[in-house]
Amino acid sequence: MSKASAVLGCFYGDEGKGRTTDYLAIKAEVSVRATGGNNAGHSIVVNGHKFAMRLIPSGILSNKTIAVIANGVVLNPSVLIGEINMLKEHGIDVDKWLKISDKAHVIFPYHEEMDVYLESKRHHPIGTTKNGIGPTYCDKYERSGIRIEDLYRTDLKERITSRVRAAEKITGEKFDAEKIYEDYKGYAEVLRPYVCDTVTLLHKYLKEDKYMVIEGAQATLLDIDFGSYPYVTSSNPTIGGMLTGTGLSAHDIGDVFGVIKAYSSRVGEGPFVSELKDETGDLIRDLGHEYGTVTGRPRRCGWLDLVTVNYAVMLNGVNYINLNHLDTIGKLPKIKVCVAYEVNGEVTRDFSTNEEFLKAAKPVYEEFEGNFGDISKCKTFEELPLAAQKYVRYIEEYTGTKVALIGTGAERENMIVTIDL
Repeated sequence: MSKASAVLGCFYGDEGKGRTTDYLAIKAEVSVRATGGNNAGHSIVVNGHKFAMRLIPSGILSNKTIAVIANGVVLNPSVLIGEINMLKEHGIDVDKWLKISDKAHVIFPYHEEMDVYLESKRHHPIGTTKNGIGPTYCDKYERSGIRIEDLYRTDLKERITSRVRAAEKITGEKFDAEKIYEDYKGYAEVLRPYVCDTVTLLHKYLKEDKYMVIEGAQATLLDIDFGSYPYVTSSNPTIGGMLTGTGLSAHDIGDVFGVIKAYSSRVGEGPFVSELKDETGDLIRDLGHEYGTVTGRPRRCGWLDLVTVNYAVMLNGVNYINLNHLDTIGKLPKIKVCVAYEVNGEVTRDFSTNEEFLKAAKPVYEEFEGNFGDISKCKTFEELPLAAQKYVRYIEEYTGTKVALIGTGAERENMIVTIDL
């Protein structure tokens, strides 16, 4: 019986997880999205075209991999249908490969308005994308949400009207329940061919020895339980969320790939110990083209923080690291890495999500030589310049984890693989 590989982010998101899943999809027969919604995105460059995948697992771009949107995802049908049409226009046989969980919860227009309203009322805004993700998860856990399977119920109109009235009381806005019902009834018919019981399906695939890759959305430090609360997402993008978001068991997970950049970045509000609010931070942003896939917002940038990477490795059982943007950081003459925090006079390598701890934390750095030159053509670790090799080896030694994949450029083929997959 086959085991699934999991791919997840080790920082605040945008680490380049799509590149890892895209590479593994060369071998994978099944690619699964387990959590989050269209607030997260994977950007992948294939044959010079940039695909911004917001809901459909990026493994579908291989045009030979089954793509499953699992039960842990919250789904905006309008966005999904737009993504389906985009992929079809580029020759992807979506009708053959896409599967959607009947248990995934549905995002409605009133969720988006509630997101805007609630963010405006926060004492400290958290930087939500205002795509309705949080309010949809709220409905899910309050047990009043509408799932994909409910779109085909005879009482759908009554269910939508009930939720619309509740949203109106919260936001003070008026919503056209009749129009929402008609729109979503139409969406449901477009999506009907893809909808199925993905829990049973995924277990069947494993029993058939199909190699499966589970794609993470967001990242460890945005986890609702284990991230820098309250500046987090509304789900569990860590390994536990991949289990509850798919219906797989711990026994079904094999390798866990933790994805990091050779520097750090974050979108939105919240703590960021190694952030650079200076010209170097601006330079990293420009060199790495650090702007949000979904929002277009400029990302906050800083040096690689190995304290947080260690935390993510521990929490998720990461046994392989994918290091992206080595080419980007290698353009700087000197590179720093955060190896510890100084907190109120004490130096520690232990991470904490406590807000006061993170506010007080000052980064302790090690410095490395940069100026790697053009490494985009390197196909083996040994072909990298010695300064780049030293940088990668230090990450391995600090985390005790093998760097299995190294991103050396923007194109799909700019990847060094150091293990047999």
